[in-house]
Amino acid sequence: MNKTFLMTSAATLSAVGVLFLSPVTASAHCDTMDGPVIGDAQTAIKENNINYIAKWVSPEEEANLTDIFNQTMEVRDDSPEAQELADQYLFENLVRVHRAGEGAPYTGVKPEGFPMAEEIVAADESIKIGNLDPLKDLVESEEIPELEESLSDVLATKDFDTADLDAGREYVMNYVTFTHLAEGEELEGGHVEEGHEEAEQEEAVEVDEIEVEKSTTNWFSWGLAGLFFITTIIGFTRKKA
Repeated sequence: MNKTFLMTSAATLSAVGVLFLSPVTASAHCDTMDGPVIGDAQTAIKENNINYIAKWVSPEEEANLTDIFNQTMEVRDDSPEAQELADQYLFENLVRVHRAGEGAPYTGVKPEGFPMAEEIVAADESIKIGNLDPLKDLVESEEIPELEESLSDVLATKDFDTADLDAGREYVMNYVTFTHLAEGEELEGGHVEEGHEEAEQEEAVEVDEIEVEKSTTNWFSWGLAGLFFITTIIGFTRKKA
């Protein structure tokens, strides 16, 4: 079994993995290649520093993410093909764990240029310039006070030390809250929940999301198995080279 055959097999499995991991529903920008989660993942790879992404997952998931990050860094320099597969492996798992922490289904990583709600784009711009001007024409006037308070929390916590994961997670919590509010959601009982749907509609959406999550979990398991196999092949190839 030569190296060319092994890499061809890896590429084939990668294509199958992409099929399994293809999106089934729309989702927030935390799961897009243009979003802040993947942006931080790319920085983490460049700097070889997991702290850039550890803030996006809970402390309970940090060890799991560390293993995934170390696996990625170990094999990505073997070849251009290995780098692409290893990076995608990290992106997929990081987004999956982050989405689970939000109680949202995982539906794959969306490509660059994937459409985002204009409220989300405006929310990011508001954080960048430090005021709500980009959002004011997109939200109801009665929502402004809560958004101003939420933006203030984001701005107060955004300049944190990368090594301080508690501070990083506080910023992420404030950031997620602000962007959800910008999309028209409201805080209830300490959680961000939809605030503009009737109770029956909310229940129906929750049922649909549960079914999507179950289906996506099965698809992801197969895709993840393929990626693990690819990683094993790359490691075997490196030893034989």
